[in-house]
This record gives sequence, structure tokens and C-alpha cells, in this order.
Amino acid sequence: MFTTYEEAIDWIHSRLRLGVKPGLKRMEWMMEKLNHPERRIKAIHIGGTNGKGSTLTYVRSILETEGIMVGSFTSPYIEQFNERISVGGVPIKDEEILKLANDIYPLAVELEGTELGAPTEFEVITAMAIHYFAHIEPVDIALFEVGLGGRLDSTNVIHPLLSIITNIGLDHMQILGDNYKDIAFEKAGIIKQGTPVLTGVKQEEAREVILSAAKEKQSKVYQLGKQFTFEHILSTETGEAFSYKDIFSERDYLEISMPGAHQVENAALAVMAVEFLNQYFSFVISEESMKAGLKKAYWPGRFETVQHNPIMILDGAHNEEGISALCNELEKRYSDRDIHIIFAALADKKLDEMIKQLDKVAKSITFVNFDFPRAADSSELVKISKHDDKAAYTDWKEAVQAKKDTTAKKDILVVTGSLYFISEVKKWMKRNS
Repeated sequence: MFTTYEEAIDWIHSRLRLGVKPGLKRMEWMMEKLNHPERRIKAIHIGGTNGKGSTLTYVRSILETEGIMVGSFTSPYIEQFNERISVGGVPIKDEEILKLANDIYPLAVELEGTELGAPTEFEVITAMAIHYFAHIEPVDIALFEVGLGGRLDSTNVIHPLLSIITNIGLDHMQILGDNYKDIAFEKAGIIKQGTPVLTGVKQEEAREVILSAAKEKQSKVYQLGKQFTFEHILSTETGEAFSYKDIFSERDYLEISMPGAHQVENAALAVMAVEFLNQYFSFVISEESMKAGLKKAYWPGRFETVQHNPIMILDGAHNEEGISALCNELEKRYSDRDIHIIFAALADKKLDEMIKQLDKVAKSITFVNFDFPRAADSSELVKISKHDDKAAYTDWKEAVQAKKDTTAKKDILVVTGSLYFISEVKKWMKRNS
């Protein structure tokens, strides 16, 4: 057993060595040992390739503005491990992490001795979150972000009021499949019997898979662009404004403070989710809370301006679709300025397509190493780039500092790539501010 927070965190992180082990049997075993906390929670389950965290944030912010107690389980964290389990938007305390680790540790030891084998890091954290929201700090509703895929993800032991599938992109293909249909099949695995599902999926072949899965489970599907729609009105200085319409209501003007057309899609999914809670599950959320909650929603590392003069943006664009959204936003907002990019990524991504897009918008591009087991080496990344002004650094701190010192005040400095990298940069900047 553990006596300090640091010991607990070290034990949790030590389980990374077990890698990814898709499947629900270990989670189901732990849930039974914990007296099925997953059955005690009112929840929304959010899957998809990109936009899960942002959609969750919009829903959370709206509900919290109304005074509803919301638990959330997200990954990865940006500044502090405790962020992964939050109540009221506030990460749980160190002593609560210590208690949860001590509650789960004996189960992990016992489970390791069975034919099912040891639980992974993510399984341990998921069990901690479910146990916390059910038994330690009961919440009015819990929002669970899928870790990887959906069908075999450890969060898929919950029984949600509503499932959300944000979109489908070509990511984690070595695990989920190398085409939209296969990936959609894994994402659609979060659809439960009779549980409604909201989706922002665009590709016809992926949408067909989701519709088929929902029909099999007798679950009603609400599609962005059909049963609920939005119209982009304008880009504000810090975000976006849009109108919204669904089967229940119509709104002429809503505003968010996270920039990007993709963020409007995420916000529309969130509005529809809240409407569902209003209409079918006895939650009462006012129009004022809807508007105020959307506008004040904040999710770190998503086109986040962390410095002015020059403007410095952190964006966790960690796959092809994320890079596309980032580049579109840079071209829309800063087409008249030179853009300097610092990029780090995991080696198992479609790096050639990601770098090709970044090359097009960058005045200069710098590739860096960072300390993570699957991180790509900057010397390999720089070979992929066709840019005339490119560089590689083994020390990302040196690269960021050099660019901060030399980028003209009118230019834009963008640090992007893996969310694990963005997390390191964010913490470093906070320490040195």
C-alpha cells in the first residue's frame, strides 16, 4: 500500500509497461469486486477521433453554470495528472488520488494472479474514476471520454444516458483498422441497447456503420447536419459565433471562446446533448446557462494563445485531421503573417501527411524530440519535410526558447503535435512565466 501521493503516481505510471490491452474482462472483474459502481452513475459517454475533450468541456461548462455537479474523466492530462478525474472542473486532490490508488491496488495485485492478467495503467485510472464518482464523491452526472476506440475501451463498462461519437479519422490504425469503416465499427461499440446516440461523423461509409450498429441496438441516432444543424456566423477575436437549430429548439446566436470551425461542430454536439438532458432526463438547464456555459468553456492546448508579442499558440493537433483543422484556422486568421511552427509527434502517426500540411502554412518549421516512449526522432521528422527553412533539435526547450527570442512581434509561433508534448511545453512555460 502507498503512504504518499508520489508513491501512488509512480505505481500507476509503472503500468505503462503493460501497454494497451484492448478488452473489457479485466474491467468487468474489477467492477464486480467494487460492487458495480458503474451501475450507480448517470453518465454521458463520448467517443470519436478528435473533439472528444472539447465536446465534453462544453457539456460540462453548461451544466456547471446551471449549478449541476459534474464529474469528468478525460485523457491525457495537460498540466497535472489529477486533471483526469475532476469534479466541477476542478482536479481531485492528491490525498484522494492516494486513497483511490490504495483502493484499487489490492484488486490489481489479485487480478494479476488470474488468467486475465494485470490491469493496464488506463484500466486502473478508469476504475479509480468510476469508483470515485459512485462511492466517494457522488455526482449528478459523469462525463466519460473514451481512451482508445470504444468497443474494447475500458470506459465501455459504463451504462450511459447518452452516447456521443464526435467524428471519425484515420488514427491509431495499427489497433483500430486502416479505413473509416473499421474505425467506425470500433467507435460505434459504445452504443448501448436503447441508448440514444449523437454523432458528427461526416464520411458516408462511417455513418452507415454507426447507423447499422444503432439499429441493431434499437438506439435512436441524431446526426449533425440532419436532426440538428448550425450555421457559422462569424469568427470573433477569441472564438466563434453561430446559430443552432434542432428538433426541440432554435437559437439565433451562440458564442464560444475556442477558435475553429471544428469547435463549432463540437459545441453543436454539446448543445444537443444538453437538450436531451432537458427533454428526457429531468435536468433543467436554462437558456442563460446554455449561453454563458458555452462562452466560458475552456480546454487547454486547443488553439490556445499562451503569449502575445509575438503571439504563441499551443495546439495538440496529433493526427491528420487535427493538423488539417489547425492549418485551416491559421490560414483563416493569420494569412497576412509569417507562421513559424515547432512540431513533435509520436512515431506511429501518419507523419508524412501531417508534415506535408504544416509545410504549406509555415514560414519555417522546426522538429523536436521529447521524452515519451513512442516519440518520433526529430532527425527522422526533418527528412520527411520538403520545406526550404527547416531544422531539427534534440532539446525541445532550446528550440522553443530560440524561436521565442527570434520570432518577430508581428509573426505567429505555433507549437503543435502530440498532446503529451504540448503538456510538457505548457508545464515548462508555467514554471518559467
